[in-house]
Amino acid sequence: MTHPIGFLVFPGFNILDLSGPLAAFDTASRDRSPPPYRLQVISEQGGAVASSAGLPVLTQPFGDEPLDTLVVAGGRGVPQALESASLLAFIRQAATARRVTSVCSGAFLLAAAGLLDERRATTHWQQAAALQRQHPRVQVEMDRIFVQDGPVWSSAGITAGIDLALALIEEDLGVDAARAVARTLVVYHRRPGGQSQFSALLDLAPASDRIQAALSFARENLREPLPVDRLAEAACLSPRQFGRAFLAETGQTPAKAVERLRAEAARPRIEDGAEPIEAIARDVGFSDPERMRRAFLRCFGQPPQAMRRGRRAVPAAMHP
Repeated sequence: MTHPIGFLVFPGFNILDLSGPLAAFDTASRDRSPPPYRLQVISEQGGAVASSAGLPVLTQPFGDEPLDTLVVAGGRGVPQALESASLLAFIRQAATARRVTSVCSGAFLLAAAGLLDERRATTHWQQAAALQRQHPRVQVEMDRIFVQDGPVWSSAGITAGIDLALALIEEDLGVDAARAVARTLVVYHRRPGGQSQFSALLDLAPASDRIQAALSFARENLREPLPVDRLAEAACLSPRQFGRAFLAETGQTPAKAVERLRAEAARPRIEDGAEPIEAIARDVGFSDPERMRRAFLRCFGQPPQAMRRGRRAVPAAMHP
């Protein structure tokens, strides 16, 4: 069965909000007969629509043809798009589709059309507070790669649209197909939806390749002991040089940075709720659950048990 997917754009949309998911679905359709997806880029008027970068994309005018999935892009043109009653009416009508999704600030269009009322959703972290303020009936999860609430999916900023597309492909075609698409696109398969938009590696932002190499080594070997000597060896520095350079470039000690990496790795698994907390603590390198509890309090302001309880309570609260 071929699923028609419409990618909705407007003047000033972000080109990667479109091209990332579009490439993922196109890749999934290669060498399959019949192709699982029929892709079309649509807009209010049709014709060439300029992205925020100035690159025009040819589109078809949206109409009454039923869609299996609608993907709504975001971008700097969202405020102007929100003024179009016909565009919002089209999105509202698309609620009859099997899935309606948004990338980045496209969530504002879903919210304005009423599709996110009483649902969980996410958007780019820089705009999450504004989405919550403007649409108080939406439960905005500000620190998620993507969120699914029933037939409505939303993703964080820009490249998170690829993660969203891979999740949709996995739902349609299975994990092996999604993994094959990820390999072709040379992207990670796949960041879990619950993973933080904020990466400790990005936040620490070391200036030198040596400190970056040490952080990457730490992330790849979280289960193992990571004393300063071992990290210094990965950075090709003496322990004393490494300690001074690390603090100067990141503003943190190596021990604190490793703790953040471990807590970041544990968080989506804690919230998923499928594994014992003790097993997760061991697997990410905490010597015992109490150490992980203290790390969560420092990093996230609440212990693992509270985060797990809160995550489980969301669906019940949103869908009585």
